[in-house]
Amino acid sequence: MIPATARAGFASWPARAEAWLDERGRPAWIAAMVVGFIAFWPAGLAILAYMIWSKRMFSRSCSPRRTLTPRHSAWNSSGNAAFDAYKADTLRRLEEEQIAFEAFLQRLREAKDKQEFDAFMQDRARNAASPRDADA
Repeated sequence: MIPATARAGFASWPARAEAWLDERGRPAWIAAMVVGFIAFWPAGLAILAYMIWSKRMFSRSCSPRRTLTPRHSAWNSSGNAAFDAYKADTLRRLEEEQIAFEAFLQRLREAKDKQEFDAFMQDRARNAASPRDADA
């Protein structure tokens, strides 16, 4: 089984890339856009559209959310031991619920696949058992 941190890391790569580019400023965004145009022009166009849409192209700061709490503030200590214990327990419980829900979705997909395959096999057996009236 893949650890939850690995799955969360894979799923959050766009957010990490955005944070990495924000830390380096507008020149990094422009460089990423140029590389995107050189490598695969729709990627460069998508980066340009995102920069305009998120106001990174024309704002003074590349990260308007930088004034808010840091991205990983959930793991920082608040200084209150009781609250930190509650927060750690809640985060652990939420991670367990997420893993259980993802397992449920996987079982649901597998059940649907099995149902579709069984229906295909029954249809195939029914077609093979029925006489063909091609000559009639």
